[in-house]
Amino acid sequence: MFRIGESQKLKAVKETAHGLFLAAEGEEKERVLLPGAQVKTGTKVGDYVDVFLYRDSEDRLIATTKMPLVTLGKIARMNVVAVNKVGAFLDWGLEKDLFLPFKEQTKKVSVGEGVLAALYVDKSGRLAATMNVYPYLENHAPYVEGDDVEGIAYEFSDKFGMFVAVDEKYQAIIPKREFFGDVRIGDRIRARVSRVREDGRLDLSIREKAYLQMEPDMEKILELLDSYQGVLPFTEKADPAVIRRETGMSKNEFKRAVGHLYKERKITITDGVIRRV
Repeated sequence: MFRIGESQKLKAVKETAHGLFLAAEGEEKERVLLPGAQVKTGTKVGDYVDVFLYRDSEDRLIATTKMPLVTLGKIARMNVVAVNKVGAFLDWGLEKDLFLPFKEQTKKVSVGEGVLAALYVDKSGRLAATMNVYPYLENHAPYVEGDDVEGIAYEFSDKFGMFVAVDEKYQAIIPKREFFGDVRIGDRIRARVSRVREDGRLDLSIREKAYLQMEPDMEKILELLDSYQGVLPFTEKADPAVIRRETGMSKNEFKRAVGHLYKERKITITDGVIRRV
């Protein structure tokens, strides 16, 4: 039985001028062509070949010894190589680019952009990509609180935060309360596991632990003061939304950094403003 979108070992059953015809063990009446350009020197009838099955530009089932970036039900980051009226096309390592329909895009994509997508079979039996990768991700990652991890941001929710695919495989989220800074969908990030939930999903933080983050936060405030000509028109008593918008910090983080700068006499706080000394 042929499995489109997957790698499988097939037997060479017939040689032609166009290449080798392959078949599954015991099912030699059903054949698929491995083009001559893909046949390794010395391969002959009776040999077994590891191939990937997909449909070519003429919608024919075809075999290739090249392995794409993604296989059925799996996830990978791929570059957008074209966009038209019906969707986009991704470079997945094969001659025929992978179709990403508009309805399967979680945001508008553009040529040259890298997107995280899963491979699936559509209703017509063709392979296609989807950016709705949540159902394809696994729980129970092999990480514990405090571990450093890498992942790709793939979806943002105003209610919950930024969803991340750790190792392009495991479910994780940067909760809204932790989501500071400029992280966009498609970005590859490094983060720290701040919590492992009961269901195995990971909560992440892109900020360092408080004692490690202190120095960068202090430097950021001093740079912000310079951009305001030495006078910041709000203090740690300002609305948390204002602090987050202007500094990318939570109110507690801003208050902690301001307190250290004040103790080091690098700033003064009077009349509802912060001044650089």
